[in-house]
Amino acid sequence: MPDQLLFGMEVFLNGLMAGVLYALVALGFVLIYKASGIFNYAQGVMALFAALTLVGIMEGQVPFSHLINAIFGTEVHHFGWHLPAVVGIVLTIVVMIGLAWAVNAFIMRHLVNQEPIILFMATIGLAYFMEGLGDLMWGADIKKLDVGLPQGINTAIDEATYDFFGYGFFIDNLDIWATVIAIILVAALMLFSQYTKQGRALRAVADDHQAALSVGISLNFIWVLVWSIAGFVALVAGIMWGAKSGVQFSLSLIALKALPVLMLGGFTSIPGAIVGGLIIGVGEKLFEFAIGPLVGGATENWFAYVLALIFLVFRPQGLFGEKIIERV
Repeated sequence: MPDQLLFGMEVFLNGLMAGVLYALVALGFVLIYKASGIFNYAQGVMALFAALTLVGIMEGQVPFSHLINAIFGTEVHHFGWHLPAVVGIVLTIVVMIGLAWAVNAFIMRHLVNQEPIILFMATIGLAYFMEGLGDLMWGADIKKLDVGLPQGINTAIDEATYDFFGYGFFIDNLDIWATVIAIILVAALMLFSQYTKQGRALRAVADDHQAALSVGISLNFIWVLVWSIAGFVALVAGIMWGAKSGVQFSLSLIALKALPVLMLGGFTSIPGAIVGGLIIGVGEKLFEFAIGPLVGGATENWFAYVLALIFLVFRPQGLFGEKIIERV
């Protein structure tokens, strides 16, 4: 088998793994948009904030230590403990639920029935506020996140592909775990949406707020619930990205890569977020592999946005989105 074809197969597999990570971020956008019609620009920063909080809790870091030391002249930095990853994740989930309640209580409930652009601008403000809050709480230095997930080359796949093709594929164990976790998470979300009382209420709110209110569904409860779920999805995405490349403030920029994913998959479809993520992940890797050398490389920086622009022109609702027809 030609070497170029083998390289292309390896690139394809790694693209699938990258696409899963993009899809994890896009899921948070879809969940909030379905329930409230709000495009949550802060989803990427939520992933960053969740990862920062998890590292801080696990390492026993004192929140706002830099600010406290600057005001009082102290040298307090750590509580002196190191918590297991499971305990840290549970405590971080509690923090993200508290954040969901605060966002609904202090921002979203005061903007009910406002224009979509106002709600969008509110989430932009929320994104910058959370980024600054994360900096004050945990510091801006790059942090290592280790939750016990295996990393590095999967030797079983490497040996199996070498025996079969004469060329070993480099597949990262962390990417494999991310794929498995994403599949479980999506399946759980779809089961929750279809077969639980809260899931049906969420879909009712997404279809018609006023009709949902008329049958006794609490909008406040649903919005806190959906922001909490989106916070949990952000935590999972933050763990995967943080474990892969370190917890740093550039992590919030993954939200920008999620935008083309949403444009391809549709803003209202959970399966669409997954398929869109896989298309972007595979497409940008294969395009860089095949076309990148001919145009000077670095095509991964813009390929996803060009593909999204093409979709906006010919199918603006995405692959799985609902086509909206307005009659005048």
